[in-house]
Amino acid sequence: MPTAIAVTSADLVLPAPDRHTPGAAVLHPPGQLDLDGALAETSGLLERHGHLVAVVPPWLPAATVQRLHTVRAILETDRIALLPIDLPPLGTALLVRQLRQLTVCDFSPGVIASAARLLSHYIYAGALLGSVARLDRVRVPVGLGAHARSWSPSAQFAVLAHPKPHLAKLGAQEKAAKSGARQKAAKVIPPGPEFATHLTFARGQLTSEWVAAELAPAWQVQGVLENPLPAQSPGFWGTGKLIEFAAGIPDLAVLYQLVASVRREQCRWCGLELIGDRCGFCSAPLAAPPPAATARSRP
Repeated sequence: MPTAIAVTSADLVLPAPDRHTPGAAVLHPPGQLDLDGALAETSGLLERHGHLVAVVPPWLPAATVQRLHTVRAILETDRIALLPIDLPPLGTALLVRQLRQLTVCDFSPGVIASAARLLSHYIYAGALLGSVARLDRVRVPVGLGAHARSWSPSAQFAVLAHPKPHLAKLGAQEKAAKSGARQKAAKVIPPGPEFATHLTFARGQLTSEWVAAELAPAWQVQGVLENPLPAQSPGFWGTGKLIEFAAGIPDLAVLYQLVASVRREQCRWCGLELIGDRCGFCSAPLAAPPPAATARSRP
């Protein structure tokens, strides 16, 4: 059986792009399963798959994150990777699907786990928001003017959280076009990927066709798919008036080539294969830290 990819909520499991891509395991949070049940759940996955790779974004509830670390500590196993992934909810789901796609390839568990950091750089994730007044979890600068305009019932903001922050108020495009300022109008559309992607979006309590009608053509995506909104999205973006979107590489052949082109190393701590500068399972850096400088004795 391939390496198991795990999430903590079923709404982070996007539909498989083909019949070969396996699903993801859902690790139930403390409110749904007690510790004994969580230990049995995780042990069963390890028995069937050998290794388990779970994504741990910073917006997860603290109790859920603590449960994951507790289970790994009690089982005393080095076959569980807890990956810190700093992406919005829909972007996280998209990365999870890419990892699921890679599990059918000839990559070892260590390479799959460490590939998450590499693939996350190629995901463009953001949202169309009705307010940025509570945009606390997203590291996007919000000026006083944007905060003030958030109180308008018809306000809409295009926000890109990853890979580079971007914020613009919709409506500025039309005003700029009327005044002949085309360069300013273009800045309303967040800068998009310069490679082939598919765009996935999920609607909250906001009515707009901007993502499919404006953003997708500007980004020249090869396909557009709609998916239910993850439960954590309103809390992450600070409002339920949103349409979340994420674009990423859909083609398994391209994902495979991207990961396979990186030199593989052996973790000096746990012995697993890895790509990049850090092991996905034990978090050990590829290179040993430099020795501490010894203080020179006084003459």
